[in-house]
Amino acid sequence: MSATANSDVQLVEWSLTGDRDAFRKIVERYQSLVCSITYNATGSLTLSEDLAQETFVAAWKQLPELREPSHLRAWLCGIARFLVGKQLRRQGHEPVHAAETVDAIHELPASDPSPAAQAVTREEEAILWRALERIPDAYREPLILFYREQQSVERVAAELELTEDAVKQRLSRGRKLLHEEVISFVEGTLSRSTPGEAFSGAVLAALPLTTASVATATASAAAKGSAAAKSGLFAAWLLSFGGIFTGIGAHWLVIRSAPTDRERRAQKIAFTSLWVFVLVWAVFGQIALGMLEHRFQWRDEIYFPIMAGFWWIYAAVAVTMTIVMLRRFMALRRESEKTGETSSTSARPMTAGTSALVWCGTYFGFFSWLISIAWRLHDHTTAGIIAGLMVALCIWTTTSLRRRVGIAALQTVAWHLTFTWAAVLVILNLSLPTWIALARGTTLAEVHHLLPVWVIPALTLALAVWAGLVTVATKPAGRS
Repeated sequence: MSATANSDVQLVEWSLTGDRDAFRKIVERYQSLVCSITYNATGSLTLSEDLAQETFVAAWKQLPELREPSHLRAWLCGIARFLVGKQLRRQGHEPVHAAETVDAIHELPASDPSPAAQAVTREEEAILWRALERIPDAYREPLILFYREQQSVERVAAELELTEDAVKQRLSRGRKLLHEEVISFVEGTLSRSTPGEAFSGAVLAALPLTTASVATATASAAAKGSAAAKSGLFAAWLLSFGGIFTGIGAHWLVIRSAPTDRERRAQKIAFTSLWVFVLVWAVFGQIALGMLEHRFQWRDEIYFPIMAGFWWIYAAVAVTMTIVMLRRFMALRRESEKTGETSSTSARPMTAGTSALVWCGTYFGFFSWLISIAWRLHDHTTAGIIAGLMVALCIWTTTSLRRRVGIAALQTVAWHLTFTWAAVLVILNLSLPTWIALARGTTLAEVHHLLPVWVIPALTLALAVWAGLVTVATKPAGRS
């Protein structure tokens, strides 16, 4: 048993004899923890202190019922949470619904301030809770306690019975969310304070009639500044959607050059199915996942595994469709060569230029989203490396296919697509943790705490095994 637990046991034993000084030491030891719990739940400094006092009064009365004095801290926290729940049920609402606006506090009658409220004005308290109220409880409670416990991670970990690494992770995430809420609050407040028509009317009335207008020059300068600020984000989104459209265009060129009518029909069905899946999953699926995260306030411990599973399923389905398509195209090509089926009258044989366009579009579809992510996160070096790899692959594939036709050409395509998938997975293994850290505003160590180093390689290996199984399962009977 630790020294703290021994001390708690002694204080409880002395308090049971009626020793008020011993109980005072209990109050002094845990008042910050209990007040933080009640404030986290109510959002009111005054009410939180009232509930905390109620907690200790109830503890004094119920002390004989405490069977294990070494569990004093947990017992006090349980009483505090029970009283908070009772208070909220009595009021009939959750704390975030009761948060006061800065404007509303001036309309409320003054009351006797608590010791905490004497140090914090009503305006400051309103602003404080407006910033804290929308942060999930798992991050808000450690954050409140951290700043009330002299910014000691060790103390917070002990009080909440968490590991120090868990406390650091929650504090980091809580600070990021707090920053976002403060920015949102400031933006909303400033937008409401925007000068209106009365201000502009007063300015116009004060202008001399002979003054030359400078509106055009000012608007032009403002537009240039705005365009410069948004150009990076616009370019990143343009890359993502450009990859989709160029990929669709490349497949359209492949369909147009199909040598037989049956191959053309098969390619239309296959490519249409592929792009419908890509658009629905990558666009609408991601939007739906974001809405679910916002609705249920997923913690990072839940969000990260769900996102990993979401994109693994996407990759597994895309790889499966690619393998099945290539198998089908090869079977049709063998059959047409065996039967001597003549070319379609509407077929347009693929020239060297068309082949280059097809592969440039294909690789742009493969890599544009990776370049977009790197660019948005200001990882320009990685974005440049990926772009260089994309160009090199386009040149290599176009050169490799120059003298190949029929089955030989399709086999070369299959090998190049396999290499491309491998390149994408290598990039994700090397860069994804860094990108997550940049996007979340955390460190690599914190990302690895939520998403262990072995997870991405394990998912990559699972995808490779899955691709191998699909390849074997779709192998034509009788072929070695």
